[in-house]
Amino acid sequence: MIQVCLWEDGRAVSGGEELLDRPGPKWIDVLEPDAEVMGRLADRFQLHRLAVEDCLHLDQRPKLEEYPHHQFIVMQGFSCGPDVTELTLHEHHFFLAQDWLISVHALRLPGLDAVLRRVKDDPAGTLGRGVDVVLYLLTDALVDAQFPIMDDFGDQLDGLEDAIFAQPDPEHLQRIFQLKRALVTLRRVLSPQRDVVGMLSRRGIPQIQEKTTLYFRDVYDHLIRLYEQIDSSRDVVGNVMDGYLSMVAQRTNDISKQLTIFATLFLPLSFIVGFFGQNFEQLTGPGWYAAMWVTMVGFPVGLVGWFKYKKWI
Repeated sequence: MIQVCLWEDGRAVSGGEELLDRPGPKWIDVLEPDAEVMGRLADRFQLHRLAVEDCLHLDQRPKLEEYPHHQFIVMQGFSCGPDVTELTLHEHHFFLAQDWLISVHALRLPGLDAVLRRVKDDPAGTLGRGVDVVLYLLTDALVDAQFPIMDDFGDQLDGLEDAIFAQPDPEHLQRIFQLKRALVTLRRVLSPQRDVVGMLSRRGIPQIQEKTTLYFRDVYDHLIRLYEQIDSSRDVVGNVMDGYLSMVAQRTNDISKQLTIFATLFLPLSFIVGFFGQNFEQLTGPGWYAAMWVTMVGFPVGLVGWFKYKKWI
């Protein structure tokens, strides 16, 4: 599906492919691209065939490539489901020229609709200032959508840490590894994207105005913040893992200590049973029975008192 926003006579005009040949700055958005649509756009705007091929295989990494008539930019972001570890990758491809911008994507990102409304409501402040401003708005929406995900990660880690110190459970270990894998996925995408936005924020790209580079610098700062949040979350995941292992080890030590105490208490009883179980006729007087009961009761009680004095129990 192709949707075109055209800047014409000081206003934004929206429509379909009939607007492609009309003069004026335009933003062309392509949802779920196919070979036929991309072929028509390639013929009309002289898109490089390698970049068009990348658009038909949405498995690229964030990058910026310069071609004779345009810049080709790949950006990525995520959205999450009810569970923060259920990440969905959104890959957006952009063709940027002096007076047109083509955005290609397979999934619709909520921030894209917000940018579209802004272009329609304020055409002079968006398309009227140049198509590179629309590229900035799309990039900013893609990056800012990651902050709520990182906030959810922080909340999940805080709750997991509290649950582990209250009562460690094997399910907590599985959850730790799920969060760790999700953080690795976020880091793998956002790390090269930071370099791409860094190049857009520097002067020298002919399709980006000098005043627009300042806005891309702001997006670069947002990516730096996200990267720092990811690194700090990875450290927290490591600390939560250490906390889980420490709590499990402490629980094992407590169980071993209790079992050792019980074995020590029953040691004199085992000795008395074994000793008096022998066939000794001389051990039948009342004194022996009194000594047996004193030993069976007094010795364990004395051991318990000794353990409490040493603060072993």
